[in-house]
Amino acid sequence: MKHDDGRPAAEDPSPTAEGTEGARGAGSAPAEPEVIEQRGRYADEMAVGQVYLHRPGRTLTEADNVLFTTLTMNPQALHLDHAFAQSQPFGKPLMNSMLTLSTLIGLSVGQTTQGTLVAQLGLGEISFPHPVFPGDTLYARSTVTAIRESSSRPGQRIVNFDLEGTNQDGTVVAKAQRTCLMWTRQAHCAAESDA
Repeated sequence: MKHDDGRPAAEDPSPTAEGTEGARGAGSAPAEPEVIEQRGRYADEMAVGQVYLHRPGRTLTEADNVLFTTLTMNPQALHLDHAFAQSQPFGKPLMNSMLTLSTLIGLSVGQTTQGTLVAQLGLGEISFPHPVFPGDTLYARSTVTAIRESSSRPGQRIVNFDLEGTNQDGTVVAKAQRTCLMWTRQAHCAAESDA
């Protein structure tokens, strides 16, 4: 049996040949239900080479593009001016590349760093090898490339990911290296109990 995030669930120790299952009846709720918190992975649950496929994807719309571009004070006509964009090499507006990158990181959070991140330390080697257009759907994958103990923060580790985004056709549209400072489970539990 597995949790929704793919982790193995603990074996249920309660039913035995002589146990309480008969007393409770098959299919009845246990006395104390298991509580599952939605979170990413702790640094000590990760290993170099692990690949996380982030699903579902996110279809980007023209409204997303205009909102993000204007919200971030970006006057680039390739994102906002259809007439101008039609006269350019791609012949239509392009999605703002920072929206593409932000969406890919957002897609990755639930499986990797939700509730287990101390801080995002950096992004590097960012590239956009293929344009993204309104109506394209983004999918993301994260590959763990390195893990090391933090030299200054006991109980925390620095985890490096290669983040890759593809469109609905499987074409790679973005790549980035992501560096995160992350909790180990024991240190995080200790910090929360001290709070």
